Amino acid sequence: MSAEKVTTTEKTAIGVAHSKVILIGEHAVVHGQPAIALPFPLIGVETVVEYVPGSVKLDSAFYHGPMDSVPHSLKGIAKCIRGTLDYLGLPCRDLLIRISSSIPPGKGLGSSASVAISIIRSLFAYANRSYNEKEILNLANIAERFAHGSPSGIDTLTITLDSPIWFEKESPIQYIHLKEDFHFIVADSGRVGDTRSSVESVARLLKAAPKKIQRKLERIGELTYQAKHALEKAGKYILGQLLDEAQKELEALGVSDAGLNRLIYFAKQEGALGAKLTGGGNGGCIIALAQNEMHSRQLAEKLRKYGAHAVWPFVLKKSPSSSMEE
Repeated sequence: MSAEKVTTTEKTAIGVAHSKVILIGEHAVVHGQPAIALPFPLIGVETVVEYVPGSVKLDSAFYHGPMDSVPHSLKGIAKCIRGTLDYLGLPCRDLLIRISSSIPPGKGLGSSASVAISIIRSLFAYANRSYNEKEILNLANIAERFAHGSPSGIDTLTITLDSPIWFEKESPIQYIHLKEDFHFIVADSGRVGDTRSSVESVARLLKAAPKKIQRKLERIGELTYQAKHALEKAGKYILGQLLDEAQKELEALGVSDAGLNRLIYFAKQEGALGAKLTGGGNGGCIIALAQNEMHSRQLAEKLRKYGAHAVWPFVLKKSPSSSMEE
């Protein structure tokens, strides 16, 4: 088992999880449409579990103290810990759980899912138990249901994997094989989004104007199918256009806001091939597609100067199978 998963020593265990970013399909994926998600290894979570007599205690940047007294924002994580300990047959006591995360919460980057998966992996390591993907996903969804109400499951799944994925509810996942390198920039608006509220607002719109909103969700689904083709065959220029089109639909659903729109417009003015919000919206982050590696570095620096709270340039590498086919 790789260091990405778990390491353990006597009375101490460590679990690690990376982040995720949705390329296209957010919100529509909750209503049965597909989405494409990317593992985002630049930021992540490490959890260390130690034997410390007494009640279970948490130590994180947001809270330090008994698990029974966690603030509301961590109640889903506390439920996940209890559920995991129960599943493993361990008593809910005598543990200090230290959580270190570089993922900003409320930014659509899978913070709650990454924390949950990191903790679950550390507890399995502490119990000296191996695990399969289904076990991790089921336990992590305890926290996700608390955080997001009715999550699609895309966050937890992407965080457990190392490749871009095609995700549809109730369907087997597909791995996406890239035609070429794609250079992206994720930029944080600096404002916290509320995925649960955004998901609920789209659900209300769908109830109020079912035909109109269903058409928009289906259009996002169509764009997602085309984006898969662009990643695998048509290339970055087509993908950029599709990201722009998806952003228009997300704006129409009311999940973008002025701050995100400004960052997106600026990225486009500075030569991005396409740009859109990523995640729940109304705060959080944007994702922009750069022309190449040099442009990615330049655009990242310009977004920082423009006022993005944090900026992460990253590259999705061409799939080895694509190289062999050429």
